[in-house]
Amino acid sequence: MREKHHHSNALSSSSSTDIVVNEFNKTKKDWDEAYIQTQTHIQSIGKTRSTDVGKKDSLPRLNGLAQDGLAMLSAAQFNLDLLIPQLPTDLHIQNAQFTLQSWNKQLQSLRASLRNANLQAKANLRKAAQEERELLLGGGEESTVRRRNLQTKAGMTSAAESITESLRRTRQLMVQEVERSGSTLMAFEESTGVLKKAESEYKGHASLLTRTRNLLSTMKRQDVLDRIILAVGFLLFSLAVLYVVSKRIGILKLQRKVVGAIKAGMAADPINNLDRVNEPVVPNVDFDLEQPMHDEL
Repeated sequence: MREKHHHSNALSSSSSTDIVVNEFNKTKKDWDEAYIQTQTHIQSIGKTRSTDVGKKDSLPRLNGLAQDGLAMLSAAQFNLDLLIPQLPTDLHIQNAQFTLQSWNKQLQSLRASLRNANLQAKANLRKAAQEERELLLGGGEESTVRRRNLQTKAGMTSAAESITESLRRTRQLMVQEVERSGSTLMAFEESTGVLKKAESEYKGHASLLTRTRNLLSTMKRQDVLDRIILAVGFLLFSLAVLYVVSKRIGILKLQRKVVGAIKAGMAADPINNLDRVNEPVVPNVDFDLEQPMHDEL
C-alpha cells in the first residue's frame, strides 16, 4: 500500500515537472517569435517615409505593432520569472536565469532601437517633405500633376475631416443625451423612493391619528360622565345639607315653642305650679283587677 502511494506521488511530481518544463519551452518559443516580429517592425519604422494612417507602412501603425511586440516580450519575461523557482533541477534554474538576463538585455536593445528608428523616420519625413516642396515649387508638367493630386488629396482629407467632426459631434450629443437620460432615471428613482417613504410615513401618521381620535372620543365620553357624576353628587350633597338644615331649624322652632309655652303657663298660674311642685310624685300604674292574685312566698 505504501509502495502504491509512493508510486502515485512520484507520478504526480513527474507530471507537474513536465508541465513546468513544457511551459518553459513554450515561453521561450513565444519570446523568439515576438522578438523577430518586433525587430522587423522596428526596422520598417526606420525606413518609413509616410504618416498616412491605414497604409501598411504608415508610421503610427508600425509604432503600434512595435509597442504590441514589446508588451508581448515583457509578458514572456514575466512568465519566465515566475517559472524559474518551479524548475526541477538546479541546472534548469541556472539556464533559465541566464536566459532571463539575456532577455532583459535584448528588450533594452529593442527599446533603444525603436527610439532610434523613430528619429530616423522623422528625418526621412522631413526629407520627403522638403523634396515634395521643391517639386511643387518647380515648373513642368510633373509639378502640375503633383499639385492637382495634392489638391484632390487635400479635398478628400478635408471632406473626411468634416465627416469625422460631424460624427464626433453626433457621438458627443448621443453621449450627453445618454448621460441626461441616466440622470433623469436616477432622479425618477430618487423621487419614487421619496414618495414611497412619504407614503409609509403617511400610513404611520394615519394610524397614529386614528388612535389619537379614538382616545379623544374616549376622553370626551369620560369627561361627560365625570361631569354628570359631579353634578349628581353635588345635587345629592345639596339636598342632604338642605334636609339637615331644615330638620335642625324645625327642632329649634319646636324647642322654642315648648319653652315659650312653659314659660307662659308658669307665669299664668304660679300657685298651682307650686302645689304641683310640692305634690308627691305617684307613678302612674294601672292594675288589672281581673288578673288573679298570686301569693308570693
